[in-house]
Amino acid sequence: MNAPPRPHPFARSKAAVWAGRAVEAIWDRGLTEKPPLEPDYLWSIGAKGFNKSDEVSLRSDAEVADFRERLERLCQALRAEAQLNPLGHTMAYGQLTSAIRKRHAMGRFWAEAPELASAEIAPPIIVVGQMRAGTTRVHRLLAADPRNCGTRFCNSHDPVPRTPDLRPLKSTLGLAIARKINPWLDMLHPFGATRVDEEIGWLSGALDACAFEAQWRIPSYVAFSEARDAGAVYAEFARILRTDAAIMGDGGRPRVLKCPQFAEDLPALLHRFPDARVVVTRRCGDAVLRSSVSMVASQMAFQTDHADLDALEAEWRRKLALREERMSAALAGFGGPVAHVDFDQLGADWRAAMRHLHMDLGLDLPEASLDAMALEHERSASDPHHAHRSQIESFA
Repeated sequence: MNAPPRPHPFARSKAAVWAGRAVEAIWDRGLTEKPPLEPDYLWSIGAKGFNKSDEVSLRSDAEVADFRERLERLCQALRAEAQLNPLGHTMAYGQLTSAIRKRHAMGRFWAEAPELASAEIAPPIIVVGQMRAGTTRVHRLLAADPRNCGTRFCNSHDPVPRTPDLRPLKSTLGLAIARKINPWLDMLHPFGATRVDEEIGWLSGALDACAFEAQWRIPSYVAFSEARDAGAVYAEFARILRTDAAIMGDGGRPRVLKCPQFAEDLPALLHRFPDARVVVTRRCGDAVLRSSVSMVASQMAFQTDHADLDALEAEWRRKLALREERMSAALAGFGGPVAHVDFDQLGADWRAAMRHLHMDLGLDLPEASLDAMALEHERSASDPHHAHRSQIESFA
């Protein structure tokens, strides 16, 4: 499907406008209540059918308290700062009740199979860098190597194992709806229900700020999250990763992990996986900023009627600087293998870039692995995200 023109970073699709009006009409006519973004109410919806023991399960008291406090602070920021329109309010309600529900479901699963939360896995390969700096491309090239593996999009956004596994179908339907609301979605990031993707769903499921600050203006929650120890978030992350590896049967191969939030939280992640190999991507700062602002604006556009482009650019200039500072500090204290990949060099000769990357990590790169990467490279060549740069240049 061809995307319509996007004349401005905050452009909205007709479907988003209609959806917002429909939600508002439903509330106005009393067909259903406007759900309050209050922790107790959201908890009553998300935890329905579960027990208190499902909230706790293998989690420490500190981890349980961390999630509760994050929910309290996030709800407060949504009510006081985000200025959500009806569609944005509905999406916030859906995301938070879903996070509560999945957290309970994972707790129940671990109570029945606790050994999976500590299953053995091969040392992972962590791709870290700013968003829009080539992390997805490096991530998918590495994961295409049959000696490695990656996380499916559907597993990231719903980590709860089920039989039969209907997550690919549900994610396909979810992406279809998301593309209707935001027809430029695949220009920003090439999606696929079973395609290798970042683990942002595992982080947002623990109420890390990364997915939420890319949708809503919630400065108090962002500041709270940035100042808070991320240990509880990555304790949950590690359990989910080990469980996912056991369920998918790929624990013997290095999992290639990737999320821009890792740049901010690298010490907490490396604490969980001290034997990891790290790949760092770099790109010109101005290009990263422009692309990041475009991506966030596209998500924010249909959730608030009070978006401010200058404020958004200032916030993401600050955020990118913070991530760079924290990433550099963490890498300075890391003694494991680290490889660096330049965005432009990757585009000019990806094979040479991958050879240097493997050399820096102390790994060989057989022709069979390069051939598998070439297939991924060919697939990505037809992805619509290549049009994003020209889209940015055309903004009025």
